[in-house]
Amino acid sequence: MNAEVIGLKLLFAVSNMSGLTETERAGCIKILMFMSKGDLLSLSDTVTNKLIVVEDEKEATQTILSFTKNAEEFLRRKKVHRDIIFKYLVKEGVTMPPNSEKHQLVKRTLAHWSPGRGVGDGTCSRETDDTDMLPNSTNTEPEEGFDPQVLAQQFCQWFFQLLNSQNLSLGQQPQDWGPQHFWPDVKLYLRVSAGSEQVEEFLGAELVSLRLQALTREERLLLSPNLEPHGLRALASPHGLVMVAVAGTIHRNDACLGIFEQIFGLIRSPLESNSWKIKVVRLKIRGQDALGGTVIAAPALNYNSTELQLLCS
Repeated sequence: MNAEVIGLKLLFAVSNMSGLTETERAGCIKILMFMSKGDLLSLSDTVTNKLIVVEDEKEATQTILSFTKNAEEFLRRKKVHRDIIFKYLVKEGVTMPPNSEKHQLVKRTLAHWSPGRGVGDGTCSRETDDTDMLPNSTNTEPEEGFDPQVLAQQFCQWFFQLLNSQNLSLGQQPQDWGPQHFWPDVKLYLRVSAGSEQVEEFLGAELVSLRLQALTREERLLLSPNLEPHGLRALASPHGLVMVAVAGTIHRNDACLGIFEQIFGLIRSPLESNSWKIKVVRLKIRGQDALGGTVIAAPALNYNSTELQLLCS
């Protein structure tokens, strides 16, 4: 009993000393909600060196947060399993390959919580209307200082989170996918090399929207883009068309099936709050057979600026 009293006094003394920001605190709470009661109580014992006796999950959560020095320390705890972090990122709409290692998930989670991330701040990311977070519904004008690479980064984060949310096997709420994100005369060129090669073409917002949605909803695929500089490139034409090219890996459950390269042509719609809409999509998928049985975790983009320039013309 004396140890418990000492522990409670200690908790009061350090309750305001946690190094977590409000965003990190909210994220940690969501992660702790994925943990079993046993693991939660065990983690509470670990961080307090068993000085504090907690009665339930709520007390354990508060105690863990109070004794956490920083977000990285929390995420690297043994009881904060890799699968828990992955589930949290999925619920947040953050795309990561299912076979990612824990240190990669920790790094991505810390980036998700970092200040100035620009889209949501953890505490309200799931309550915010999805349409308020789309980079193609902002009013960024392509005037002096416009950076197509920044648009490409924001667009790809939005697009692949939206598309992957249609995969019901991930257990997340599907976001507002549909033809409204495309121009009425949008074209889709789809080339799949997996054993044999198949080429498909679709014209019109409804057909293009349904075919892309089928990749994740019916075929249960997860597209993980490589948003590092070697996997993402953008080019703006003088006529208002912005070409975005991105490479990435394709997964189903825990299996990596191959890689993809995707090019988007984006044009601003001044009649719809200056939103960016998709004019053309070129998607090339290569399965492991076409790659000789090996898949690079973060594939590089093969398209160069000259090729994108030709596609812009």
